[in-house]
Amino acid sequence: MKQRALALIRGLRASFRTGKRWLLLLLLAVVLAPPSARAAGIGDILTLFTTITSTIQGAIGGALSGIQTLNSTINNFRQQIVWPLDQINQARAFVTSTRSQYGGLMSQIHAIKNNSATLTNPTQLESAFRNGQSGAIGEFHPLYTTVYGNVPSSNDARPVHRNMVDMDDALAEGSLKTTVLSDQTTQGMLALADSIEQESATAAPGSTPMLATQAGISELESQAYLTKILASELRQEAAKLAHQNWLLKQSAASTRNLQNRVQQVLTHP
Repeated sequence: MKQRALALIRGLRASFRTGKRWLLLLLLAVVLAPPSARAAGIGDILTLFTTITSTIQGAIGGALSGIQTLNSTINNFRQQIVWPLDQINQARAFVTSTRSQYGGLMSQIHAIKNNSATLTNPTQLESAFRNGQSGAIGEFHPLYTTVYGNVPSSNDARPVHRNMVDMDDALAEGSLKTTVLSDQTTQGMLALADSIEQESATAAPGSTPMLATQAGISELESQAYLTKILASELRQEAAKLAHQNWLLKQSAASTRNLQNRVQQVLTHP
């Protein structure tokens, strides 16, 4: 108990010494301070605070109020003139209503299967060129030859006939593969169109140019794919014309050979 009392007395002495040091420093600061600073009192400090407050409420406060008024005017101009909020909400409601009304029907129409083959091999071939998966194109040729057969051997057909058969098969198979790519592209374009439609229903004001740009790019892609399909159709038409001309050439050659033989028979003694 006695030791605790002694420790308490020592702590009080240390605190008293520290306090005396701070008091001495404060007196020195007052003595060394300039006369104008020593003359300043609480009233002067209050006056200074009042001046600062009035400055903030006056000049600075007026500027801040003007900035707030300008921001409010700009926001009203945007919401009423540039991007009318009521019309934006109306457009969003229209998009949402249209999607809910026709989205399910469009999905059902797109999901309709019109496969018509009934036998095993034709069914497999038809499924291959209707699945819309470009990764399965490598398996397409065996299915095609199973249904339409291979090119005749050199012992079974003349070279000119074998060339025509091979060319016709190549063009037909190539066109079927192009339809597979077209179906896959169509699926991607429909997904992109659905995405743009969803974004348009929740788009923020001012984002219309970005959505329009995205739609324009997708339209260009669609036009490129349509051009590819058109090129495939032109190749098919060109192949048909070439085949028809070949038949005419063969007919003319056969007629010439017949005339030569008839002439030989007539001139034979």
